Amino acid sequence: MATTSRIQVFDTTLRDGEQAPGFSMTAAEKLRLAQQLDRLGVDIIEAGFPISSEGDFEAVRTIANAVRRPVIAGLARAIPADIDRAWAALAEAARPRIHVFLATSDIHLEHKLRITRGQCLAQVAAAVAHAKAYCPDVEFSAEDATRTELDFLCAIAEAAVIAGATTINLPDTVGYALPTDIEKMFRIVAQRIGDRAVLSAHCHNDLGLAVANSLAAVQAGARQVECTINGIGERAGNASLEEIVMALEVRADALPHRTSIHTQALVPTSNTLSSIVGIAVPPNKAIVGANAFAHEAGIHQDGMLKHELTYEIMRPESVGAPGTRLVLGKHSGMRGLDARCRALGYRLRQPELERLYVKVTALADRTKSVEDEQLAAIIRDELAAQMAVGAAASAGSGRH
Repeated sequence: MATTSRIQVFDTTLRDGEQAPGFSMTAAEKLRLAQQLDRLGVDIIEAGFPISSEGDFEAVRTIANAVRRPVIAGLARAIPADIDRAWAALAEAARPRIHVFLATSDIHLEHKLRITRGQCLAQVAAAVAHAKAYCPDVEFSAEDATRTELDFLCAIAEAAVIAGATTINLPDTVGYALPTDIEKMFRIVAQRIGDRAVLSAHCHNDLGLAVANSLAAVQAGARQVECTINGIGERAGNASLEEIVMALEVRADALPHRTSIHTQALVPTSNTLSSIVGIAVPPNKAIVGANAFAHEAGIHQDGMLKHELTYEIMRPESVGAPGTRLVLGKHSGMRGLDARCRALGYRLRQPELERLYVKVTALADRTKSVEDEQLAAIIRDELAAQMAVGAAASAGSGRH
């Protein structure tokens, strides 16, 4: 039996997530979300990129002073001015972390940074040592790690560890990798650095593989995952925190790892972010979408009414969702309709239910779904019509 290990959840909603167009937040909004992330139970909150703006600096400093349980991280490029500024923002944190990054792929070295591999190695070592002089907890990220030649990536990780890094992050910065690529990369780097540092995964979703790649990294030795609420982030976004956490919860048989996340706070946290930025998640979004626990098809509704496990692999209450919804639409069946009627307080006989079903499906063809108010009105009309028919029949019999 596999040994259960603990996975640290590094939330970067306030840094990488906020960099997505339309998701910018004020310092007060960042603090509000940071407090919710604290309630959610994340281990590390990356509060921002202090040198990027005065507002970001103030947000990181405010969060560092106000949120005391989790580690508070600030991002810095591998240059002294960035690291100095990050520490100035983090200095009052109960548990500060300086997160230093530098690109390592030949594509970035040649075309963006215009430095050699040797210069890159020297800069990594110097930057990590500079951060370490301020703070015992230093993370180093090899930007574009998945497109970095593996021997050189191992040399970079080794140099960072020797200089004092306690976490080595291997990001799939452009969402290029497949799970098999991620697994190979993490296993090779893990063999090189051993237990001298925690390995971390930071996966982007350009090919829709961010969560799958994060789980592959965990299986290959990563013990920290970097993710965001609702999967927000640059371009197509980051790995979704709620999806990673619930994959580990639901598939504990195959993924023997645990997190410190209070899963009942997942939907409330998703809603908090949506209310701050004014952008709702798509209805079909896993775990937190409006349709995640909604069923319209008659076969599915019939199964759900017999046993929830037929079509739901987790209880909606376990993630803070209000509960299962049986949606009345053109695909719904008689059992689903009967259940909705009973929930509204109406117990109809089979002939009444059959007549009602014809009317409900006809309405659903026009309106896509039938809400409780509409259903109640149709039921009242149907019952009133039946009473009128009964009254007319009684009056007719009385005249003879």
